[in-house]
This record gives sequence, C-alpha cells and structure tokens, in this order.
Amino acid sequence: MMKLDYILNRLWTDYTSQNPSAAKIYNLFSDEGETVVNDHIAFRTINYPPVSIDVLAKQFIKNGYVPAGEYEFKDKHLFARHFELPGDKKAPRVFISQLLLPECSPFIQNIFNDLIEKADNNSFTSDDLIFSGPILNSPSFEIYNKLREESEYAAWFYVFGFRANHFTVSINSLTRYNDIYKVNELLKKNGFILNSAGGEVKGTPEELLQQSSTMADIVKVKFIEGEYEIPSCYYEFAQRFHDQAGNLYSGFIAKSADKIFESTNFYKK
Repeated sequence: MMKLDYILNRLWTDYTSQNPSAAKIYNLFSDEGETVVNDHIAFRTINYPPVSIDVLAKQFIKNGYVPAGEYEFKDKHLFARHFELPGDKKAPRVFISQLLLPECSPFIQNIFNDLIEKADNNSFTSDDLIFSGPILNSPSFEIYNKLREESEYAAWFYVFGFRANHFTVSINSLTRYNDIYKVNELLKKNGFILNSAGGEVKGTPEELLQQSSTMADIVKVKFIEGEYEIPSCYYEFAQRFHDQAGNLYSGFIAKSADKIFESTNFYKK
C-alpha cells in the first residue's frame, strides 16, 4: 500500500508541472508568512466501471478514507462523491467526479468507449492509475474541440486524464489572509486570473462554504495535428464556516462546485 504522504507529494509534483501558477501561489503565501494547508484535492473521470469513482478512490480507501457526501450536476451530466479521513483534520478531503456517459451524445460515448477499448487495461488495475495521466499519448486537437462544444469537462479529461485536477488552499488555515476576499485581492494584485463564473466568490457564509479559484494555466500540449495551448489545471481556495452546533462544515455545495468546474473552460490570455 502506498502511504498517503507519498501519494499527495507525487500528485502535487505532477499537478504543479501542469499548473506552474499553483507553485507560485503557494510560494506567495509562504513568503507572506502563511502555512498552506490543503483543504481538498480533486479528480475527474467517467462512469465506466474500470475507471469509475470507486476505482480512483481505492488508494485513499486503503489509507482509511471513507465516503462522506454525494453531489449531482445535472446540466453538466456529472456525479461526484467526496471522501474524508476520520480522525485527521489535516488530511485533505478527496473530491472525485465522473461524467455520466449515458446522458451524453453518441459522439462523446463513442469517443470514450473507443479510448477505453484501445487502452492498456492493466493501467486501470494498477495502483498508479491516479498518476497515469492521459489515456492517449497523442490526442486529436479536432476531437478535443468537438468535445468542448458539448462538454468542457469531457474535453479536459480526454487530454489530461488521470491526475489531480486541482488542489485547494484552506483559507481557515491562514492568519493574515483568513478571508476569501483578502485572498482574492492578493491573487489579483499579483497578476493571477480568477474564475468569475457566477462571481469571483462562490457560496455564502450562510451556506457554510465560500470558494474561489484561478483560471487554469495555459500550457502547450502535443496533439497529433501539432502543438497547441489549452487550459490545464487550476488552484482553488476554500473558506469554511461553523454551523449552529459549532461544527465546521466539511462538505461541498453543488451549485458552487458547478461554477468551479468552469475553471478549466477554454480561454486565451
């Protein structure tokens, strides 16, 4: 069994290679004297049995994680589940979403069914699945763009596959920047682009969770047609609030997460 620290460090290394801004932001907080704690880490997949949420969660389940919440995103044809490690408040939550292929067009269904059939099935049973990246080494830019017309989520997964989609700074762990508006101002002041879908701040204190995020870094990707620049991964920021019983809210708000997903929507700087 892989230890949790090893898993998280390996995911972070790959994640920052796809999203250099995350490392810059992490260092920015560190330079401000802050200690960054990870609120949650997220993955994307499809509801095909060999690579479903339950399969991606295995390494975390082996380390003691348990299911803690379920979420539906009807407009985006997504379902998600989050996992927590009981007894360890510093362990990041794990949020795994999946595209519901039966609800998608025949085009999307055929693309992913074909990808899965041609892939090395051994990779799906490997402990390294969550680090394995794209299913195809050389995706098609034409297919990527066609997928985007129906689902930006599908297009992202087609290119980037199995890796951390984002890490999340716990604003509750910060001291000087212990408010989401202070965090956002710091980021904008330093030139980072925020996701403004639904407003820069998603959620309210009354809902017990407020979130914001950068737009995904633009990176060069090799397609069979050549090299193109597309959005990759992003960094999120979460501020949690206590309920009336004094418990810190630990779940997610579907309508807010719906807009956070759009951090990987295609855009040009």
